[in-house]
Order: sequence, then C-alpha cells, then structure tokens
Amino acid sequence: MRQDKKPVKKRSGWIILLRIFLILLFLGLALFGGAVVGYVVLGKQDFSDVLEWSTWRHVFDLVFAP
Repeated sequence: MRQDKKPVKKRSGWIILLRIFLILLFLGLALFGGAVVGYVVLGKQDFSDVLEWSTWRHVFDLVFAP
C-alpha cells in the first residue's frame, strides 16, 4: 500500500486577511441591517434614533440589568 501525499497548497497571507475582513464586514452589515429592520420597521421609530448612542445604552441596560 502506497500513500501518495498531495502537495499542500500554501495560501498567501493577503487572501486570508481579505477573507477575514469580508466576513467581519458582512457581519457588521447584518447587525446594522437587523437593527434598522427591528427598530424602524417593527418598532415604528425614526431611523435617526438607531444611530444615537443613548438608544444603544438603553438597549445595553435592558439586556444586562441586574
């Protein structure tokens, strides 16, 4: 029985970094899109409220309240 090992292809570093960057970008866009849909469409609030820090502070306080 022979075991022929195929040569391992080495990926360049910039392709891996590009892939990680794109994944993080899409995750961020999905988070922002979900916040907009949840707050504006379902909650019937203004779009500008999504971008305010006080809104996110309130959400954080609701989630992590003692």
